[in-house]
This record gives sequence, C-alpha cells and structure tokens, in this order.
Amino acid sequence: MNLDTKHTILLTGATGFLGAYVLERLLKKGYRVRALRRKDSPLDMVVDLNGQVEWIEGDVTDVVSLEDAFQGITHVLHCAAMVSFHPRDALRMNQINTTGTGNIVNLSLEYGVKKLVHVSSIASLGRSKERTTLNEDSLWVQSPSNTRYAVSKYLSEQEVWRGHAEGLSVAIANPAVILGAGFWHAGTCKLFRQVDQGLRFWSIGRSGFVDVRDVADFLLLLLEQDINGERYVLSAQNYTFKELFGDIALALGRKPPSVKVTPMLAEVAWRVEWLKEKLLGAEPVVTKESARSSLNQFLYENDKSLQVPGFQYRNLADTIRETASAYQYAKQNGLKANRMNP
Repeated sequence: MNLDTKHTILLTGATGFLGAYVLERLLKKGYRVRALRRKDSPLDMVVDLNGQVEWIEGDVTDVVSLEDAFQGITHVLHCAAMVSFHPRDALRMNQINTTGTGNIVNLSLEYGVKKLVHVSSIASLGRSKERTTLNEDSLWVQSPSNTRYAVSKYLSEQEVWRGHAEGLSVAIANPAVILGAGFWHAGTCKLFRQVDQGLRFWSIGRSGFVDVRDVADFLLLLLEQDINGERYVLSAQNYTFKELFGDIALALGRKPPSVKVTPMLAEVAWRVEWLKEKLLGAEPVVTKESARSSLNQFLYENDKSLQVPGFQYRNLADTIRETASAYQYAKQNGLKANRMNP
C-alpha cells in the first residue's frame, strides 16, 4: 500500500502494550492515524505521541462510538483485546475480544474499509496434549488446555473470517507470548519486576516468545503488502520458562528462581490463592487457568512468517537485555510504563 494522504488508518488498542509500538511506527511512516481510546485509558505508553494522533473516545463494544471512529477510514489495525485468566473477567473479556471484533468487522464492511489487520494469538490455534507442535494450519480443537482467553480469541478470528467471506480483505497475526518494555505492573512486563524483587519459582512449561517490536513491524507489513485471507504465527523462539526467568535474572543481575513448580505444587498454589481471595479479598497471584497454563509445553513454528518479504526476527537474548534495561530506567525514574527504542 503506497502512502497516500487519503489513507486514514483506524488503530484500536493504541494506548496498550502492543498498540503503542504500532502507533509509533505508523506515525514514523507518515500515516494519518485515528486511534480509539477509552475515557480511562492510561497514556503512559504514548505520552510522547499524544499530540500527533486524532483520538476518538470510545470502546470496541460501543457501536455508536465506533461509527464516529469509522468516518473516512480506509484501513483498520485491530489490536484491542483483553487478557485475563480470572473467572470474574470472562464475560467482559468475551465482550471485548469476540463481540468487539464482530463490531469492527461489521463496520469495516459497512464503511468499505480496504483492509482489516487483526491481532489474534497463538492461543487461538487450539492446544491439546495430543498435538504439541502448532502452526497456521493447526485447526481449533476442544481441550482442557484452552483457556477462556483462548476461546475468546478463537471466536474473534471466526468473526474476521466471516468478514472475509463477505468480501472484506483481511490478514491475521497470531503472536506468541510478547516480550518488551511496557506497563511494568501487567502482563509479561511484570515478570521483570517480579524477578527483580526476588521471584523464587519457575514453571516446567514452555511456549513461543516474540519481541513486541517484531509484532508491530509485521503488522505494518500485513497492512502494506498484498496479503489477503492469511494468518501468521509470530514466534521468534521456543523457550522454557526456566530459561526465560534465568535470562531475565542474568540481565537484571539477580539470582534466578530456584524452586521448581510441579503439577502438584501448581494445583496447591491456585487453591491457596483462591482461598485467600475469598477470605481476605486479596488479588490472586495465580488462578487455576494461569497455574495450569504455566505447565503447558507447546512448540510454535514460524516458517510462514519468515517467508514475508522484509521480515526477520530479533534475537530474544537481545530483547531480554533491552527490556531489562528499559525496566531499570523506568524504576530509577519512577515511570509506570515506557517503550524500548524502535
């Protein structure tokens, strides 16, 4: 897609972890960007970009606000999503991830959007103990290994494929676990703070991991290149959690976690946290879903993504070192969130 002032890109999730990096890249390339944000969305990740964006206050679950956002839009990058492993969030997560995506698809069709790029997840591939190596051809299967989040992302993809069947040009990215600087109290960014504070436990699980900047770069390639009706697993490397925590500890100059979380210990842990929440109102450190997910051992293939012209993955060892450096800078300067250099 050649840069044209007639192209106005709608970005959802622009104030979030991934969305902030996508926004930075869109602006750097000179695109006109309209970004959707909720009234209470924190701007810590995009404070330096704030004045360069046309903000629309709204929500993907609010069709009225979306209709305002879609006026004059030619392309959509849909990054907005909710990730939670707590049962209390299941309904809201489904509303945002599934119903919200359906709204984006419907309005993209209604307003004649030229292309929709949707951010899904490796969770939507449908994981089971009988199939431990996954790629773009791995069809969804019902399995205890699928979390509520996984189900919501699978259903969100079905909304996108429905739009494609109705004539909408679409492309889907399925990122693995995303690493990088962001909000240090949430998601994978929180791991760096926990290791810095002396995290003792490591899980026997394994997953795919990818640099947030690689995901952002790939999304722009999907937006700009003549790619339609395709999905791509984005995973730079398969890592065990022991290796990951060890590398984070090394980058931060801390001792690596030393206590192995076995399946039995994981089951005890989430039950203790559940009881603490019920009796004391304490926020659980782990839930049943997060505890069990940390034991999963899946491998993710990235061959298809590497065939896209102009794309290659960063070395994850470098990603971890740069993220650790960004965390230490944020810690020294009292920042809740920050981005790494492009």
